[in-house]
Amino acid sequence: MKLLRYGLPGEEKPGLLTPDGRIRDLSGIVGDIAGETLSAGNLARLEGIRAGELPAVAGRPRLGACVAKVGKFIAIGLNYSDHAAEAGMKVPAEPVVFMKATSSICGPDDDVVIPRGATKVDWEVELGVVIGKAAKYVTEADAMSHVAGYCVVNDVSERAFQLEGTGQWVKGKSADTFGPIGPWLVTASEVPDPQSLTMWLEVNGRRCQSGTTRTMVFGVRQLISYVSRFMSLQPGDVISTGTPPGVGMGQKPPTYLKAGDHMRLGIDGLGEQNQRVVSESA
Repeated sequence: MKLLRYGLPGEEKPGLLTPDGRIRDLSGIVGDIAGETLSAGNLARLEGIRAGELPAVAGRPRLGACVAKVGKFIAIGLNYSDHAAEAGMKVPAEPVVFMKATSSICGPDDDVVIPRGATKVDWEVELGVVIGKAAKYVTEADAMSHVAGYCVVNDVSERAFQLEGTGQWVKGKSADTFGPIGPWLVTASEVPDPQSLTMWLEVNGRRCQSGTTRTMVFGVRQLISYVSRFMSLQPGDVISTGTPPGVGMGQKPPTYLKAGDHMRLGIDGLGEQNQRVVSESA
């Protein structure tokens, strides 16, 4: 099942993508794609709905982030050994955890805005894991039962903010529009093995990133278990699990985004994002 949110920013409605590519409106069934809607019981109820009887959505509406009211936007750094190498950093002995501000979240095809003072804005295609059941001190064996589904994340990063000066990752990861999520949330029942998904990203039509979740240093079940040792995970929280090589910082020479650039990225079975890069308005 592919769940989504459509409509103008701040006015999104819940929807369902049918196999024929049409959007059906779910607002008569659930208030939004968020929180308790993502529990196993509620997802099973949605799975049982006859999609053809739901109202059809006309045209091609804007898609918002596929999850609303995200409480925590957690990200994992250096989780692909070849990406760590291109960044000139050691493969970590345990997961590197940081936060992206939830205010960075936007729709999958919304513009990515270069913030004032930014000089090194970079791209990172990542697998997003959406939590469906509260988790605290979860074992790896039980971790996957807490997953509602998966989505594409572009972990947009400003490397100067992230690594230079005081060098705080959250500063370089949290600008408005630095967290496109979607186009849809694909429920866990449709992704039997999250460690076998191909992923890619293009800038201006040139393939920059090609990878597979198979080469993660720490897999999804390990990450959920690890993070839940330090904070509870709540329904609707999103974990962005790291990126394969090919980011701008690793290009020879390093290449960063500029106004007018176009990013296109996707993950096998989880859909595709398209973003135009623009400058912050004065």
